[in-house]
Amino acid sequence: MKKLLPVLTVILLICVVVILFVSLSKKQNMITIQKGNFQKQPLPIKTGHVNDTQCKMIITDTTHACEVIAPNGNTWFFDDPGCMILWLKDKTFNDKAVMWVKTVDTKKWIAAKKAWYNQTDKTPMHYGFGAREIYKKGYINYEQMRLKMLRGENLTNPRIRKKLLGY
Repeated sequence: MKKLLPVLTVILLICVVVILFVSLSKKQNMITIQKGNFQKQPLPIKTGHVNDTQCKMIITDTTHACEVIAPNGNTWFFDDPGCMILWLKDKTFNDKAVMWVKTVDTKKWIAAKKAWYNQTDKTPMHYGFGAREIYKKGYINYEQMRLKMLRGENLTNPRIRKKLLGY
């Protein structure tokens, strides 16, 4: 019986930890996908209750938020334009998806393909692509941003970071 006591104690502790995690996850009611967005308009993001679909981080700030809406009305949420690009690259509906980005300059939701992107913003995943509604010298368009992201030419690459930021 004395040999069995440590094993039973460990099993009991594991059960308590599992119960705690399950109860916490139910209370948070995290959202990764929202169904039924047939109007294909950006949905409000309740910070602290929505996960980025690509990196799984909890969205705590919507400064660089993005949304992708599939033809069937499913909406996915992202905290960084780079995450949106990485997630969307292999989707069969990527050419039919409606993409929205929150702009840093006007704080509006605009179509991702109409936005201009700075390459040196401090974004949640450190890719550096912050969306803008108003063009300024040095900004790039959506397609340039997408290609740079897919080629790894963003601030997570030390060579690119040194070229763009000097360090």
